[in-house]
Amino acid sequence: MKKFSFALTALATLIGLTACTQKPTEHAQNTTESTAADNDLPQIRIATESSFVPFSFKDADGKLIGFEIDLAEALCQEAKVKCEVISQDWDGLITGLQSQKYHAIMAGMSDSAERRKVVAFSDPYFINNLMIIGKKGVDKGADDLAGKNVAVQRATVALEYLEKNFPKATAKSYDTQENAYLDLEAGRADLMISDSAPALSWLKTPKGGNYEIKGEPININDKIAIAFRQNDPLIGQFNSALATLKANGTYDKIRQKYFADTSLNSMASTVGPTTTGQ
Repeated sequence: MKKFSFALTALATLIGLTACTQKPTEHAQNTTESTAADNDLPQIRIATESSFVPFSFKDADGKLIGFEIDLAEALCQEAKVKCEVISQDWDGLITGLQSQKYHAIMAGMSDSAERRKVVAFSDPYFINNLMIIGKKGVDKGADDLAGKNVAVQRATVALEYLEKNFPKATAKSYDTQENAYLDLEAGRADLMISDSAPALSWLKTPKGGNYEIKGEPININDKIAIAFRQNDPLIGQFNSALATLKANGTYDKIRQKYFADTSLNSMASTVGPTTTGQ
């Protein structure tokens, strides 16, 4: 009986060892197949500008996060492409796209007639308003900015609007939104004109606590979209992917993550499922 028991024990041990050795092999095979499938996907790079809360910015560890980062990831997955999102200076974004450093730009970039001369745009994924902000209790109106120092990020629709509508204001332009905020805080600028979503986000921070919106949000029918090189087939792929994300609710989930606040939703408009580009 002992010999028989030993034989059974030995057989059970052998079966157990065989089963244990099979599982990692199967897992390794599945992992290899998944990696191979990922490697077969077309690889593209998307550039963003990382000081534009809540669209694209960096967390405490330097990792890119934000509405556009999450949306880019979802779009790439739906479009069946493997994406790398990189941070670039705002002023060089279009130049970098033209010189083929990357394939697309998602950086709160407005689809404007001037930019369409050199790049192409996807359907919009956000509708932008502008707003004027300043210190509480000072410059209560925003109707006349003559003689005021107004902070604004350069090469933006905000600067274009300021120069066109308030030619007697002194525009103080900055390379990043963050630097514009710094000069506003330091008193080197009286007011600031900005896209509404980042302005509202900043007003909710401790540094923005002493500032307020001046006048009403400015509706300029400004469409935010992905910039591509002209005639790039990726435009069609990403338009289809964006339409799918809007239809299946993924876009709304991402939007709610960053624009759940009712004031952000009402004053910094997002794009609904039926909205199409120009």
